[in-house]
Amino acid sequence: MKTYFRLLSFAKPIEKFAIPYILYTLLYVLFSSMIYPLLIPLLNTLFINTSACATAAAQLTPKPHSFVDITGWFKYYMDYFVNVEGPWGALKFVCSTIIFTMVIGNLCRYLSARTMENLRLHTLLNLRRSVFNSVMDMHLGYFSNQRKGDIISKIASDVQVVQFSVTATLQVVFKEPAQMIFFLIMLFAISVKLTIGAFLVVPVSAFIISKIVKRLKSQAIAAQQTYGTMISYLDEALSGVKIVKAFNATNFIKSRFDAENVRYSKILRSMAKRQQSASPVSETLAIIMISCIVLYGGYLILNKKSDLSGAQFIAYIAIFSQLMRPAKAISDSFSNIHSGIAAGERVLALIDQKPSIVDAPDAVPVKDFKESLELKNVSFAYEDKIVLADVNLTVPKGKTVALVGPSGGGKSTLIDLLPRFIEPQTGEVLVDGKNIQSVTTDSLRALMGIVNQESILFNDTIFNNIAFGKTNVSKEDVEAAARIANAHNFIIETDKGYDTNIGDRGTKLSGGQRQRICIARAVLNNPPIMLLDEATSALDTESEKLVQEALNNLMKNRTSLIIAHRLSTIQNADIIVVLENGKIVEQGNHLELIANNGLYRRLIDMQTFNAD
Repeated sequence: MKTYFRLLSFAKPIEKFAIPYILYTLLYVLFSSMIYPLLIPLLNTLFINTSACATAAAQLTPKPHSFVDITGWFKYYMDYFVNVEGPWGALKFVCSTIIFTMVIGNLCRYLSARTMENLRLHTLLNLRRSVFNSVMDMHLGYFSNQRKGDIISKIASDVQVVQFSVTATLQVVFKEPAQMIFFLIMLFAISVKLTIGAFLVVPVSAFIISKIVKRLKSQAIAAQQTYGTMISYLDEALSGVKIVKAFNATNFIKSRFDAENVRYSKILRSMAKRQQSASPVSETLAIIMISCIVLYGGYLILNKKSDLSGAQFIAYIAIFSQLMRPAKAISDSFSNIHSGIAAGERVLALIDQKPSIVDAPDAVPVKDFKESLELKNVSFAYEDKIVLADVNLTVPKGKTVALVGPSGGGKSTLIDLLPRFIEPQTGEVLVDGKNIQSVTTDSLRALMGIVNQESILFNDTIFNNIAFGKTNVSKEDVEAAARIANAHNFIIETDKGYDTNIGDRGTKLSGGQRQRICIARAVLNNPPIMLLDEATSALDTESEKLVQEALNNLMKNRTSLIIAHRLSTIQNADIIVVLENGKIVEQGNHLELIANNGLYRRLIDMQTFNAD
């Protein structure tokens, strides 16, 4: 129940929907339930005889004293029509009343269904927003340990299951019980003895249904986990389709996906077997119960142990048959509720996951960069593997600092510490003497432009990729940024210029073109600090030259940290920092480090600088 009430909190303000839903549902239940008591006067009217007419005329029902005494008014007008117009007039009155009752009842049913649909969509909106916001607030390390497909499954599939479960449960706990209560009142009003006898067999039916749906929740959890894994395999296959084909791994990928698909289908088949058996079983039990009631009621009437008339007995059977309908709806809904609660637990677990990197309560924004970036005694480790050990480094404003060293030396990790993508286990990272943990993360990252080895672009236009994350950006500003990034010329040669869609992850562009779009994006942001992680390593010589020119334009009058392995990229750096096994082993400019004849000299000789 705790999970359900948490899910229900996403429907706030629930009273906006609950109050009209309760009102419309009660009216629907009232009017739709009144159809069955009307069977009694209808049957009496159909089989009424002349002597009965005379008796009715002699014993007219007096006018009710209360306006809300619906039964009293109905009996009064029934006697009136029998007296004035005879059985035919009474029959027309009963039929008109039935039609009126059905029209009003179904109108209220429609309004209650619309209200519930609005509640469902409102809940879905809030829940999906919360899940997505929670995912986007996570630190980068979280995504290293999670399958992307599983996250997508929770946001798309699980949330969809939850929203139907919430509304279905509300209907089960209110509409169906209200309907049953109305029917029970009418059954007891017709015959107390028959009703008590009838309900001796109800617990047996409830026990059988509970056994059928008992394992549905555990199966629903397994199904959703399997579906998440299957979506992960799909995402990986589509993302790496070139590698899949290059390594002749198509059959391997197919078999891996198919194995999970088969497992998912088996679980769904088992769930469906239980879900689909609930309805036939409940219907069979209903028929058995009705047959028992007919047998018992007939025995009472035939042996003069009940004063039930034939019309009352037929109406009683009709009402009891309808009583099983909400009972059946409740039993059928248990499967959906179990699936919804299982999906809800997965969704809430994602929402409850808190990012490990958050702003301090007293964090203040940093508005500009004036002096330096500094790492003081910084150490960082992934689980048991030490990546950085007691690193001290100062990056003065306006200087270009190059990070070089063997693969795995900690270069990319050091870069990731600066915008707080990760946190050091010990030590401090300072900007203008302030610990970055004491400033707001958004303001810190606003000081930095980042260009990675991998060109991360979106399936959108060139203009929107350059202006990514910004609003009210003019075409002139975007074009100016593209010119600095050496991208303007190739952009205007595309079909629609800056309005050209570049496809999924920019696949319509070459590697060099994608990288220059990324550089233009960083230029438009106009940050005082640039972080460049192997921005040219994946490019051919011609593209590298164009991108390097763009990077040189980008780094003008800015503080820059670059990771590179090519001599042309780093030899003009003001400071070169050599990292090995997480420690700074050398530091200086190109000529000084060459003269030291140490690790840097050996790396230059081998020309095998590698990124982490």
